[in-house]
Amino acid sequence: MDIDAWVWWLIGAVGLGIPLVLTAMPEFGMFAAGAVAGAVVAALGGGVVAQVLVFVVVSVALIAVVRPYAARQRAASPGAATGIDALKGRQAVVLERVDGRGGRIKLAGEVWSARTYDESAAFEPGQQVDVVEIDGATAVVM
Repeated sequence: MDIDAWVWWLIGAVGLGIPLVLTAMPEFGMFAAGAVAGAVVAALGGGVVAQVLVFVVVSVALIAVVRPYAARQRAASPGAATGIDALKGRQAVVLERVDGRGGRIKLAGEVWSARTYDESAAFEPGQQVDVVEIDGATAVVM
């Protein structure tokens, strides 16, 4: 059984795609694209030297162009706050009197237990408060 060179290049592309999925390192995807380009050259009848040369040129070109672009995009848009970090700085409405010992607020559509940042402060129902931090399942407000 004789397997054509382009099939070997496609097997190599799949082999490079596996670590891409497992490690989330995009460089493997760029090498896999280079292997696909090598398969195209092989299918068109190019020699081994041409196949390897196209593989190297395409892989290096993708790494040289895509990596810096991706790094700029990542730096330009820092990750959005999620979870409890997204609640810090938001406003809430007092449902039950909130003081240094506790109370209830409505924050982001949910009812939260809360306490004041300043132990001597107190907020009455209907007042708006700012969330300073989240301490466990309790919102610290002022």
